[in-house]
Amino acid sequence: PRPLSPAPTEVFQWMGMSECHFSNGTDRVRFVERYIYNRKQDMHFDSDVGEYEGDTPFGEIQVGYLNSDPERLEYLKAQVNGFCRYNYELSTPFLVSR
Repeated sequence: PRPLSPAPTEVFQWMGMSECHFSNGTDRVRFVERYIYNRKQDMHFDSDVGEYEGDTPFGEIQVGYLNSDPERLEYLKAQVNGFCRYNYELSTPFLVSR
């Protein structure tokens, strides 16, 4: 039987990644969210900066839109406590004992 569509010749990958960076326990916490397309980081949010930064020409276009939404920026800044510190406190008893 003949395939319904030809096999793709390229694979495209889009990925979003959230990271927490800790220094001295939870004294210094940084939340970073990255957006990657085909192994190239287009843009990222850094809680220390407080807004998105573009890493490619396409990313520069996107950050103009994303940085114009103050509610989104406040939500991401709050991830230092709501995501990073919360998960640090939750996982530390299991990780330290190993």
